[in-house]
Parts: sequence; structure tokens; C-alpha cells
Amino acid sequence: MRIHCLQHVPYESPGAIRDWAAARGHSLGNSLLFQPDWNPHSLPSPGETDLLVIMGGPMSVHDQADYPWLTAEKRYILASLDAGIPMLGICLGAQLIAEALGARVYPAPEKEIGWFPVQGLPADQPGQIALPQHFVPLHWHGETFDLPPGTRRLASSPVCANQGFSLDDRVIGLQFHLEMQPQLLAGLIEHSQGELVTGPWIQSAEEMRTAAPAACQATQPVLEQVLDRLHRSAQ
Repeated sequence: MRIHCLQHVPYESPGAIRDWAAARGHSLGNSLLFQPDWNPHSLPSPGETDLLVIMGGPMSVHDQADYPWLTAEKRYILASLDAGIPMLGICLGAQLIAEALGARVYPAPEKEIGWFPVQGLPADQPGQIALPQHFVPLHWHGETFDLPPGTRRLASSPVCANQGFSLDDRVIGLQFHLEMQPQLLAGLIEHSQGELVTGPWIQSAEEMRTAAPAACQATQPVLEQVLDRLHRSAQ
């Protein structure tokens, strides 16, 4: 399977997604949108990609004035949706997909930063993907989205009703970071220290680091479940 990843900042890389792909013999290419010389013409055509992965980042979907490449990325996401390419969006990536599907993206009631529980919701029909009833992924987001038309809610939490959505189990958006690894978390903390203020849903850097090894290991099967389902959609 040919996987292509859209990456918005150097420190939010595919992480455990890369490990999953390597273990199964899939190729994984990257478009580093943050690089000054990045050219949207370098993006593969939809027919050259079996799975599109859209990573997170500190910017908003509305920040095109500050990040002009967002305009080209949004066009590419729309074209990939129209072509029926299976897709996974993580945090900002999920928000970009939600917007492309016609949903509103806006500030959440509270910023959510740290390892916090998420409730997976049951499938509507047999055979649909259903996340575990209870798991604890890493969150690092201050915005959320309405549930896009035609999708179903995959997960929820007390502070964020729409933690994830699925469109026919072919397009999946997740507010949280199942790809997280301890070294990725270290990069997030290093580059986003200013966000670690006192708040009901914000953990300290030390709390997050301490929990990371066990928490990353515990969420690995959830990531594999999502990616395996998208792999089946790509066949």
C-alpha cells in the first residue's frame, strides 16, 4: 500500500504510523508543507496514493494568511475526497477534513492537553469500526468541529463531544494522537511550552512525560485497529 503523509511542522511526524507501515511492508512518503521551498505541484496525484494521512500542527484551519500552503492543502484534501482516497486525519488533520466535508471548526470550550480518557461509541451497524469503550490517548488541541454531514461519531469525551468521526470507514478523523511516541511528545513539549498553563484539562510537562511510555504502548492497538481498517478500505 502507498501511504502519503501531509506534515505541518517538523515535530509532528507520523511516529507510530511509520512503524505500522514498515512492519507491513507499506511505503510511506511525506510532504513537508512547512518547508519554505515546498511546492504543491510535488503532491502525488490521488491515483498514486492508497491512503492519505494528515498530521497535526499548532496552526488553525483558518490561518491561511499566515500559512499560505493551507490553501493548496485544502484543495488537495477536497480532490482526494472526491477521488475516494481513504484518509486519516489527526488533530489539525481531522479539523481540515471536517471543514472539507462541510463542518464548522471553532474554539473548544477548554484546551485539552495531556493524557485524558476518551469513550469509544458503538457501531451503528455490524462490521463498522468501533473504538474501545475506554482508552487514554494524548490530546493537544484548542479547537474542535461539528460532526460533518454524513459521518458518524466514533468517540467523545467530557470536554469535547466530537473526538472522532468516520465516513463509511474510509475517511477517519481523530482529535487525539494515537501515533504518539515518547520522543514525539518530547518535541511537542519543547516547541509548545507556552501552552502549558494552569487549566482543568491541561497536564504539566512532567505528568505527560511520566505517563508516556505506558500510555503509548496502551494506545498502540487502537492505532493499529484504525490503520488496519483503512487498509481494508484501500483494497
